[in-house]
Amino acid sequence: MGLFSSKTQPSRRAYAVVTGAGSGIGRSFALELAQRGGTVLCVDLNLESAEQTAAMINAARPDRGYAWQCDVGNAAQVQQMAEQAEQIMGHAVSLLINNAGVGLGGKFEEVSLADWQWCMQVNLWGVIHGCHAFVPKFKQQGFGAIINVASAAGFTAAPEMTAYNVTKSSVLALSETLSAELRGSRIRVNVLCPTLVPTNIMKNGRLPSQYSGLADDLLMNHAFVSSDQVAIKTLDHLDAGKLYTIPQPDAKLFWLMKRAAPSLYAKMLGIGYPLFNKFVKQK
Repeated sequence: MGLFSSKTQPSRRAYAVVTGAGSGIGRSFALELAQRGGTVLCVDLNLESAEQTAAMINAARPDRGYAWQCDVGNAAQVQQMAEQAEQIMGHAVSLLINNAGVGLGGKFEEVSLADWQWCMQVNLWGVIHGCHAFVPKFKQQGFGAIINVASAAGFTAAPEMTAYNVTKSSVLALSETLSAELRGSRIRVNVLCPTLVPTNIMKNGRLPSQYSGLADDLLMNHAFVSSDQVAIKTLDHLDAGKLYTIPQPDAKLFWLMKRAAPSLYAKMLGIGYPLFNKFVKQK
């Protein structure tokens, strides 16, 4: 039998590749997988951060954490990482978590095409590159699992987040399509769509100056869940065979509103946008 028999779960004793594992949700995924008995290749553009995560794993569970530097926006680097991962961990990779991402905000006409390409290259092409490198391997070995980290931004369509929204809605669509295509291949897919989670995504992102302080405050002080809680819930959903992980009550509310009355939702978003701008100016 393959790794995912009726008596096994993808996150238990997984051999996992986690991108963006140097901090935030990616680090939480890596640590939780190790806690569940897994072995993790911690991938990050910042090698030092990836090594820190691997060291945290190895402090509790020796020889379960490894680090690899990779720009997920570079297809050749992702392919090289995928080819080396099995040798590094000594086992076929059974779980890919495409988590690496960047933040970008601003009015549509004020966001440069260079910023668009930067955001698309990481948030969308990074996920495509990961899936493109690992899906054939998973098919060949007869098992595997993928978690793609999208965002509630993929369906909330908040103003002044056009590029970010586009990348995350595309990751959502990619995940839904892969789930359908791979259903008969013993490859599970889950897509994570959170709202606010305390991470460094906005600190390392590109936001208009009037929003940067507000974004940091919201992420760090007003999130409903921690990155650890998000990782646990997502892995549990993967084990249960669920496609969607929408971890917070506000995310679930937006999801239901958008699906139940999309035209009304869009209208209310347009009405609320000037009020939000007024609020920001008063801060």
